[in-house]
Amino acid sequence: MLTEPRSGRLTAWGNALIAGLVSPDEAVHRIVADDALHRIEGLPGETDPVGLSLGLGRLRALGATGLLAALPAPGHPLGLCGPPDFNARAMEAEEAVIAPGAQPLGLVPEVHEAGPEGDLHVEVVWRCLPVRDAPPADVPSLGEAERELAEALREATDLLSRMDVAGSGPVADAALDAYRARAERGREVLAPGYPPRAVRVLELAQRVGALIAIASGGDTGSGDGREHGAAVSASQIAARTEALRPVERTARRAQVAAYNAFVEERERR
Repeated sequence: MLTEPRSGRLTAWGNALIAGLVSPDEAVHRIVADDALHRIEGLPGETDPVGLSLGLGRLRALGATGLLAALPAPGHPLGLCGPPDFNARAMEAEEAVIAPGAQPLGLVPEVHEAGPEGDLHVEVVWRCLPVRDAPPADVPSLGEAERELAEALREATDLLSRMDVAGSGPVADAALDAYRARAERGREVLAPGYPPRAVRVLELAQRVGALIAIASGGDTGSGDGREHGAAVSASQIAARTEALRPVERTARRAQVAAYNAFVEERERR
């Protein structure tokens, strides 16, 4: 979770663009990041896929008032609002972006990769589909997310300590620092116009996500979890993951709340 999901980047920098806080070139550069190309397909009034700059402009012309991120997982339609076809596509991709407004639309990324590992050419097509004009599922306010996340971090640290794995030891801390450094090279958390609280919540949510990844043996070196605790079998690692599942859900909810804080703040005003 330290690496920003594509839906998060599109939401954050798309909101800044719609609000006139960044140029189209800057927004596109930030959204595309390390990918080769992003396009939007299926926009009303467009017969062919269009680039991000034109696509975001079209969304604004169609009445989009902002963008909202969704990070669903099996059994947890976080941020989705229907209909079933859109939800199914978003659930498969594990992310989506909602553009509420006069003509509510949703965007689901389809990722196409080519080339050897380490030299991948990645193109992303955002499939545009109609969505319901309804509140997104299970998204807390930023204040609620921050309170829940503070408790989740305590729970995660306590669980990991009792399991004799990452969370409090110097080896785990070093792995977390290295994990964060790889992910943060050249990135900026959120975009202009976001409240400082949203930045704080997103960074904390990503830290919790990194702890969970380390405890599960994910992307930390050997990938088997051996260097981060006594439990080394597949069943024991699976038990860690299951024990931390509620914490992971809280972190994802907080991440979505942070990305969506731009629209929440504007509506409150």
